[in-house]
Amino acid sequence: MRIADVESYSVRVPGASPPFVWRDGLLGSPPDGEAAVLRICTDEGVEGIAMAPRRGSAVILADLLDRFLRKELVGQDPLQREWLWHRMWELDRTEELPLYLLGLVDTALWDLAGRLADRPTWQMLGGFRTSIPAYASTVTYSSVEEYLDIADQALELGYPAIKLHAWGDARRDARLSVALREHVGDAIPLMFDGSAGFDLPDAIYLGHALSDADYLWYEEPIREFSITAYKRLSDAVAVPLLVAETSDGAHMNSADFIQAGAATFGVRASTQLRGGFTGAMRTAHLADAYRLRAEVHGPEIPNRHLCMAISNTTYYESLVMGNPISRESGIDAQGLVHAPTGPGVALPAGLDYPPVLQRFVDKGTLTPPKA
Repeated sequence: MRIADVESYSVRVPGASPPFVWRDGLLGSPPDGEAAVLRICTDEGVEGIAMAPRRGSAVILADLLDRFLRKELVGQDPLQREWLWHRMWELDRTEELPLYLLGLVDTALWDLAGRLADRPTWQMLGGFRTSIPAYASTVTYSSVEEYLDIADQALELGYPAIKLHAWGDARRDARLSVALREHVGDAIPLMFDGSAGFDLPDAIYLGHALSDADYLWYEEPIREFSITAYKRLSDAVAVPLLVAETSDGAHMNSADFIQAGAATFGVRASTQLRGGFTGAMRTAHLADAYRLRAEVHGPEIPNRHLCMAISNTTYYESLVMGNPISRESGIDAQGLVHAPTGPGVALPAGLDYPPVLQRFVDKGTLTPPKA
């Protein structure tokens, strides 16, 4: 079997309604825009697909295919995923591929493998579980009082844990974190995502508050360019650190965080930011060797597959937004997300796909992607 053709498709993704915001200094929810779907076709009729939901990715992917990527892939054996994963890294050396597109070919190849075997991709990766708890991952709200209301709603909907995205002001965020712990009590796991909003002194200040409030993890408080800064933070605070979400290098970069002692809870894994399924699984196995967690970053169908295949992950991340909030499609009343059952990975429902992609859509999964 050989790759016979590679195509890209532009898919319109609507913006969030109502729009939401992140911390101070960051752009909020993206508006309507064009996402990309990659389709790999073989001479035996087996196909694989992958979606890059980030707005603007359609134009970039089409350019990459026309300039060099189609030539690289056509004629290759689609089951040689490891070789092709290494080839993408070689191409990245000169092309500086966007991080969210680096693993797109790998994701499509794993989808193809699942369709060839008529099995869901999480089983092809080596299944570990068939369900996992989902935590409510907030957007940024206007006040402490609104956050507490959102927390009450999340718990009523069955979410067993809550992660804050707050304002990016260390002292204000610390007050919110303590207030949330006092509000929900000691039994509810809480996490905090800094969205890289702090320098080292402010990260330490907030870290002490999170330690005192018994937060499960402290995620990406600083931009992930300085491992030295993260090492100093880990030495200064007791709250465990979850790191290496957006830094380039997949498992290679994650290894440096671990070796430095800066990943005291674990590292992030995802298809979009860690080099597809192959990069995410390498990251998870690396973390497991050090008895650390590899927490899967973000919602969407590929990350549901990862959650079912990675032994050392704790939760599925489910974004909650607006007020009132609603439970993400596919999460039950006990806060569990269940393993996909169809072959391959599948595309999320609710988008206006061209006819050639309709058969890849999983009608029972997510509303349009949020990334």
